[in-house]
Amino acid sequence: MTINDDQIIEAIQSGEAKAYGQLVDRYKDLVYTLALRMLKHREEAEEVAQDVFIKVFKSLDKFKGDSKFSTWIYRVTYNTCLDNIKKNKKHLNDVAIDEYTFNKLDTIDNALDNIIKEEKNVLIKNCINKLPEDSSALLTLFYFEELSLEEISKIINVEANTVKVKLFRARKKLAVILEQYLQPQNRMNYGTGQ
Repeated sequence: MTINDDQIIEAIQSGEAKAYGQLVDRYKDLVYTLALRMLKHREEAEEVAQDVFIKVFKSLDKFKGDSKFSTWIYRVTYNTCLDNIKKNKKHLNDVAIDEYTFNKLDTIDNALDNIIKEEKNVLIKNCINKLPEDSSALLTLFYFEELSLEEISKIINVEANTVKVKLFRARKKLAVILEQYLQPQNRMNYGTGQ
């Protein structure tokens, strides 16, 4: 029988030390993945993940249960990463999307559909890592964690419509990077490649 988050939280609050370990085990991969996508640095992501669980432990009583626990823990992770980025004054290069046409997005989506799912995931993860931290966080939450716009809006604390716009921009940036990876394949389709 699987124990749900609420039961684990209740156990932690009533002093069961083991229960906290269960909570960490359940969310450590998700927290670390999001931190790594935002910070692009393994050691920093590990440090932030530890900070997140300390914050979660200390402020567990602030979790009201008005959203899913996973949404709350993502929000703590997202904000902790942002604090870390501000503290280290990191500015990652943005991708130029000036001369971008919308129909290119569909072409790239279609090309991606032809790649085996596993390869597609690896390719997208590699490309997401080249994006600025806010874009990579959004794409991670939407595509890999499959959260809804409403859930993401709670995590990053903006309106769902704003999330939609940000997500659209992030996808355009991702498409620019993906296109560089997919070009040899496209040339092959036209019979001019090897």
